Amino acid sequence: MRHARPEDLGPLERLLADLRALPGLTERSPGTFYRKARAFLHFHEDPKGLFADVRGPDDGPFERIDVTGAEGQAELLRVARERLA
Repeated sequence: MRHARPEDLGPLERLLADLRALPGLTERSPGTFYRKARAFLHFHEDPKGLFADVRGPDDGPFERIDVTGAEGQAELLRVARERLA
């Protein structure tokens, strides 16, 4: 599994637009988001699909979410909103 390249992120454009609109997140490079000075969210590409690593509760370790489909994308957006609150 490798970090997703900008060309891998095409199927996630709508999700990325929603993430870019969240207060408190800064996109330092395509698909890599920071909260303040700490990495918060990034994406991986794998033969099985696209995955997001999102910072755990209370700045804990990253948790992986499969965002290949709409259900996983909605889950990531929900989790990101919850953890940024």
